Amino acid sequence: MQQRPDVRERSSASSRRASTINGQAVRAEPGPPTSELDFDDCTYRRFHLSTEDIEDSDRRVELWDGATETAFEVREPTSPHHERPSQRLATLAERISLVRGRPIQCFGTMSLKMPGRPGLPPDEGGADRVMEADQSLYLHPQRVQLIGPTAMVVGEHHYPDIVLEVDLTTDVRRNKLKLYEAWGFPELWVDVPEESPRRKRSRGTTIYVREESGFQVADESQAFPGWSAADIHTALNEDLLSERTVAILERIGAKLGAAEGTGPDDDPLLRSQREQARQEVRLEELEFRTAFVRQMLTTRGIDVVENFPDDVPGFATAEPSVLATAALSCVDADDFSNHVQLLTAQLRG
Repeated sequence: MQQRPDVRERSSASSRRASTINGQAVRAEPGPPTSELDFDDCTYRRFHLSTEDIEDSDRRVELWDGATETAFEVREPTSPHHERPSQRLATLAERISLVRGRPIQCFGTMSLKMPGRPGLPPDEGGADRVMEADQSLYLHPQRVQLIGPTAMVVGEHHYPDIVLEVDLTTDVRRNKLKLYEAWGFPELWVDVPEESPRRKRSRGTTIYVREESGFQVADESQAFPGWSAADIHTALNEDLLSERTVAILERIGAKLGAAEGTGPDDDPLLRSQREQARQEVRLEELEFRTAFVRQMLTTRGIDVVENFPDDVPGFATAEPSVLATAALSCVDADDFSNHVQLLTAQLRG
C-alpha cells in the first residue's frame, strides 16, 4: 500500500469535516459486510492483518476489514498491462489541465478509509474499512480538503472527482463497486484493458455516476463533460496518443477553462511557451520590415547604415503603410525617421 492509513487514529465529531460533492455533504454508509462481498479464493488471497500492523504493511491490499482484521490482495502479480491505464490517466489529466489553465491532482494508488462508527458492533459499521484505488483524481485540488498524510478519509476529506479501477484479472462489480457506492463516491471508472484475460467480460470502460438512487451507468463522464466511455477506454489503452484523443483532451480542457474563465495563458508552462512563440513571430515580422524598407531605400539610391533602422523610433510598431509611404517620400535615412514619426502622429490624431 503506497499510502497507508493509521486505522488507530480517530477524529472527534466536532472536528470531522464532511466529504462533499459539489459543496454538498454526502451521506455515506459502511456498505454490506465483507461476507456478502465476492472475493473468491481463485482471484484473491485473504490473510490476517491486525489493526496494529496495517499501517506498516507494504502489501497491495484491495480491501481491509477491521471487523475481522482480514485483508484481501490479488493473487496475480502486478503487470504493466494493469498499471498502464492508471498511469495514462495522470498523463491525460495533465494535458487537460494545461489547456484549462488550472492544475489537476492525481494521487495514484491511494488508500480510502471508511472510519468505524463508535458504539456500533462490527457487523453494523462499528469497525474501520480500507480500500485501495488504482488512481484517484481531483479536478480542483486548490479548493478542497485533500487527503491526510496517509489516506483519504470519508467524512474528513473531499471525495476525488474520479476514482479509476483497472480490472485486468479482477471484477470490482462483485465487491468493491458496492463499497464505492455505499461510501458516496461521485464517479467511478472501471476499465477492462485490451490485454485482460477475462474472456467473459468485454473490453472497455464503464462509467458509474452517483445519482440519488445510487450508481448509474453513464455514457460519458460527469467530471469531464463530453468525454465518452468509448473514447476514455481508447485513451487509456492506446500505445501512443492519437490525434483524435489529443483533440478530445484539448476540447475538454477548453470547455472546463471557459466555465472558469481560465485558459492556456493561466498555466505557467504554456504561458511561457506561448510568449516565446509570440516573440519569435514579432522577431520574424521585424526582420521582414527591415528587409522591405532597406530594399526600397536602396532601390531609390539612398544609402543606409548597417544598423538601420535600429535608431528609428516606433519602427517595430508602425503601420506597414506608414513605412512604405516614408520610404517613398524621404530624401535620406534621417528624413525617413522623421516621416515615420510624422505619419504615425497623423494616424493617431
